[in-house]
Amino acid sequence: MALRLASFTVNGRDSYGAVTDQGIVDLGRKLTKYPTLRDLLRAQAVGEARAAATGAADYQLGDVTMLPPIPQPEKNICVGINYPDRGAEYKDGPVRPPQKYPNLFMRVPTSLVGTDQPIVRPKVSEQFDYEGEIVLVIGKEGRHIPQDKALSFIGGLTLGNEGSVRDWLRHGTLNVTQGKNFDNSGSLGPWIVPADELDPAKPLRVTTKVNGALRQDDTTDRLTWGFAWLINYISTFATLKPGDLIWTGTPTGAGGHQKPPAWLKPGDVVEVAVPEIGVLRNTVADEA
Repeated sequence: MALRLASFTVNGRDSYGAVTDQGIVDLGRKLTKYPTLRDLLRAQAVGEARAAATGAADYQLGDVTMLPPIPQPEKNICVGINYPDRGAEYKDGPVRPPQKYPNLFMRVPTSLVGTDQPIVRPKVSEQFDYEGEIVLVIGKEGRHIPQDKALSFIGGLTLGNEGSVRDWLRHGTLNVTQGKNFDNSGSLGPWIVPADELDPAKPLRVTTKVNGALRQDDTTDRLTWGFAWLINYISTFATLKPGDLIWTGTPTGAGGHQKPPAWLKPGDVVEVAVPEIGVLRNTVADEA
């Protein structure tokens, strides 16, 4: 089984560990010199984690609250409209000619929860939507990273549900920040699979299901701007550091582009999946 690195809370204590078939091995207690999963990545110590991920599980998954694998990333950089035909979904907006460069925006950590935690539809809107995608976890620091070396800077891969409040995406003329940053509106997880456990250069199939019905389905070989291109481009203006996250874009099929729109409602279950990584699962709840 591939190494699966997760962050969690148990008995009021935050930690991280390896998810096995038996439960979670608490690496935060075994590898005390690395207080967080980001510290482990920064030290290039995935091999130590793999060696320590043995023996009986310390907890069952039901005993812990799963957190985003990197709970407090320095950078949460998201890529918009990165699969073919995504631009055509915005027929009611301005005409979008082919772009030379991607649309980028940021998410704050408070907008994200871990797997099996509720994602929250805010009280100010019913236009709550999903966007399933693959998220790159940077494994080492770099600036001006060449494309031919870029994949070696990936520490691992995880999954994201880029929960969006559609009508709030249009409050500003040239930004989407408001609709992308409602508290607990998106999710990240369920864990990180290190890059040495899978090949980021090979096509990965990402799907999103709502209540078991397939809504999104595409493969990363069809990305307009691939993983290596994005790392090269983003590192041109920002130093990428261990634990930084790059959300690589969502396929066609989000709820707001269904006819009629299929907005998320309380009780809906959203599952984002990549076979080589796992399943990120969240249930929708209304804001209290």
